[in-house]
Amino acid sequence: MGLPKTSTELWHGHPVWLENDLPVAGFKAYPTFVTVLFWRGQAITDDSGKLNASGSAEMSEFKLKSVDDFNSDLFDGWLQQVRELEAA
Repeated sequence: MGLPKTSTELWHGHPVWLENDLPVAGFKAYPTFVTVLFWRGQAITDDSGKLNASGSAEMSEFKLKSVDDFNSDLFDGWLQQVRELEAA
């Protein structure tokens, strides 16, 4: 699924996906985990409870600590919601 209608660039040194030059998702790598960020993530319906509010405004994050933390169906659902939010 992904975010096919977005562009990519480094934003404050981290890879992000942009829609109309505004960030919508990205990630930041740390030594023991990777944080996946969604700029309007607090507007995402997350029945799993795995997204956490982050920073200010509407941002949410999910920390991947191992490959076992990755659930493609869950991520596809979040990305679908990101696409819908950006289309609205």
